[in-house]
Amino acid sequence: MLRQNLASAITLLALSSFQVTSTAYAATNQADLKWPNNYQAAVSLSYDDALLSQLNYAIPALNKHGFKASFYLTLSNSGTQTALARWRDIAADGHELGNHTLFHACSKSIEGREWVESHNNIDTKTVAQMQQEIETANTFLQAIDQQTERTFTPPCGDFYAADGNYIDAIRENFVAIKGYNPQLAPKFDLLLMPENVDGETLINFVKQAQQQGGIANILFHGIEEDYLSVSNQAHNELLQYLSDNRDLLWVDTYRNIMGHVNSALNLDEKATKPH
Repeated sequence: MLRQNLASAITLLALSSFQVTSTAYAATNQADLKWPNNYQAAVSLSYDDALLSQLNYAIPALNKHGFKASFYLTLSNSGTQTALARWRDIAADGHELGNHTLFHACSKSIEGREWVESHNNIDTKTVAQMQQEIETANTFLQAIDQQTERTFTPPCGDFYAADGNYIDAIRENFVAIKGYNPQLAPKFDLLLMPENVDGETLINFVKQAQQQGGIANILFHGIEEDYLSVSNQAHNELLQYLSDNRDLLWVDTYRNIMGHVNSALNLDEKATKPH
């Protein structure tokens, strides 16, 4: 049983364990995919868990450079509930509100997961329960932003409930799943979850994706504060690099980026197209 775990340290997923045949790649002409405006690569800046430090640091910095990002809200988190009006304004400004479930269930059986509460242990939940929770979260998110298409990030990077892979059951509800699109070449699923790193590390990850012509998925949590945090300085250095290279790099919401990928490869006729 395959289980992906986003550890609390820097995690880079090339997703080599997801086996997709070269025939499938050839059939969808993935090597020939072109980014809009002749960009060399796409960059998806995303932020998990609806943390207040994202509102205090990330949003002002993103707005300064005119970048749009994806914010994956856990609907039960206090950061969602106490700042609901601000999240609504952020969505109205063009940022994506992504689905990160209602309760953020994770596997308690993995080493270092003592913090997972028993009632929120995905090892004891069924696929049907996870599907219901995630679809309910979509309903609440639509009430906030009036959007009908969005993307999903699995809490803790865990894909399996007690009776199987719940991602497979909910995939059709989303434009894409952050870090887990096995129908695509690995360069589209490059994922970095940084903690306590400098700006150079973040920039080098973008350069790696740029060399491959893929997507640099950077999944932040806290900025300067909260947990799994990156300093405001490192975050700002990354944004400045992206701003300095905006003619080469397409920085946008994950929904817009993956909508383009799906449309270009004819994977989903209903995929969201980039603005």
